[in-house]
Amino acid sequence: MNLTNVAYAHDLKKAGTAALSLQAFNYGSFVGYDELGQKGADFKASDYSINLHFARPMADSMFNIGVSLKTILSQYQIYNSYGTALDFGVTYHNKKNFVVSLVAKNVGFIWKSYWKDEPEALPNTVQLGFSKKIYKAPFKLSVVYDQLLKWDLKYISPIDTAGKFSSINSSSAEDSTDFARFGNRFGSRADNLLRHMILGTEIIITKNFWLTIGYNYRRQREMTLPERRGANGLSFGFGIRIRRFGFAYSFAKMAFPGNSNLLGLTFAW
Repeated sequence: MNLTNVAYAHDLKKAGTAALSLQAFNYGSFVGYDELGQKGADFKASDYSINLHFARPMADSMFNIGVSLKTILSQYQIYNSYGTALDFGVTYHNKKNFVVSLVAKNVGFIWKSYWKDEPEALPNTVQLGFSKKIYKAPFKLSVVYDQLLKWDLKYISPIDTAGKFSSINSSSAEDSTDFARFGNRFGSRADNLLRHMILGTEIIITKNFWLTIGYNYRRQREMTLPERRGANGLSFGFGIRIRRFGFAYSFAKMAFPGNSNLLGLTFAW
């Protein structure tokens, strides 16, 4: 699988900053079979997003606002779908290197579904993020709270028949005491709270070289196999800036058999 993201941004001076980007996710080629297991035609699957962006600072320059208009196209074998979505957000930052951002993603419509009689919804979310540069230390800490408007993020894996890696269940017959019920309820709520959290830190070696590390608890829980837990949800990377050129690399552990490697290159005129 390959992900490509190309973007160009232009400074409009006092008006703000405008950008254009294209994202393409190619899932590769698949060997086709029908529901009876008979060999059929091979096929490909891919997603595309053509995006327009605009951002500008508010009058007091401590707030920034931004919006993205996305046209999303999807093609899986003979099935096609397309839609339109908006991302918009506001960011507050002060001179003490404290930043707060509120972002709403994928607010829009699917104009054509894969199936005519089965309307679908975009996977929208609202996120609240914080970051803080530690005073006189080369660390920047960040926390993102995902799905701000949805509390219950429990996920039961279809292969987890024993219930080992699902959210902690409510009291069972053998744990019928009030203390056990309280412990189970508390554990279930703590597990659900952590599924909203994405933690990260940036280690600033110099102004032109930095390291990053992050952890997504929800990804770790949902991508765990019953027989092997692994380091799912862990990510790290680094960035280098040399004059007008910037290079970044990141590694993300998605699941036991699958990793993600991303390379980024930027150039400023």
